[in-house]
Amino acid sequence: MQSSDGQETGRPAAILIAGPTASGKSALGLRIARAFGGAVINTDSMQVYADLRVLSARPTVQDEALAPHYLYGSVDGAVNFSVGHFQRQAAAVLSGFEAGTLPIFVGGTGLYFRSLDEGISDLPAVPEPVRARIRSEAEGQPTEALHAALASRDPESAGRLRPSDRMRVMRALEIFEATGRSIGSFYEAREPGPLAGRPILKIFLAAERETLRHRIDARFLTMMEEGALEEVADLRERHLDPLLPVMRAHGVPGLIAYLEGTISRDEAIRRGQGDTRRYAKRQFTWFRHQMGEDWHWTTPEAAWSLAHGRLTAPAGR
Repeated sequence: MQSSDGQETGRPAAILIAGPTASGKSALGLRIARAFGGAVINTDSMQVYADLRVLSARPTVQDEALAPHYLYGSVDGAVNFSVGHFQRQAAAVLSGFEAGTLPIFVGGTGLYFRSLDEGISDLPAVPEPVRARIRSEAEGQPTEALHAALASRDPESAGRLRPSDRMRVMRALEIFEATGRSIGSFYEAREPGPLAGRPILKIFLAAERETLRHRIDARFLTMMEEGALEEVADLRERHLDPLLPVMRAHGVPGLIAYLEGTISRDEAIRRGQGDTRRYAKRQFTWFRHQMGEDWHWTTPEAAWSLAHGRLTAPAGR
């Protein structure tokens, strides 16, 4: 339901809490869950991995005991977890809820949020021989060269992708090689998401940039104190494909370089902090340009007031 000024009113069937890393999303989600009988559902592409509790800033064991949490640390690092995997798992979680449970989706991955109501494209599976050949040919080549190769075969996809985005460039090359079609051609057909047609309160925590920068830097130092290096050392011992998402998580490449003796500990920390700050900037940009006007850009305290008002509104308002 909408008011005369176009704003959504009434009790939502679900709450989405997005925002850049270190903006206070998890604390807000937990606060709402405890107050209104909700369940927190991870909507972050790194917090799904069991290997990265510390470095992905997953909720603590103590926080998880205060309200139901789902899809946190549920995936092994060897899995190339995708938005399709997320949508299917989120739908399964929702289908298992008892009546009256408030789903609260919390995270920073825009495509995961989009899949909940708008749905996702059905990308074809790439045969393993094709994937292995593309990756073998790409080994040792700079990402810019791979982007140029993509541009010669599939200029439409190349035009959409940053020349430095190795993972997505590789994915586009694999899709084109396997199907002869641009990856963009598969984006036209979308199946509705599990929240399609339901009233949703969408919140984006827009922290002040300089404050966020200091939080990110301080949090990375705290992660180091809490075992991030040991976590990455265990991950390194698995010898996983360096293109897997878990191996590209913010902080992982720098800390691996430190463990291998190619950079100092201080430099590894600076790289992790810098990568995270740049990621936060991209999160702001992506949500601003890719998500609709039905998202409320606000602060954690104002977001709490907004959610409280909507969740305590009389039925029918």
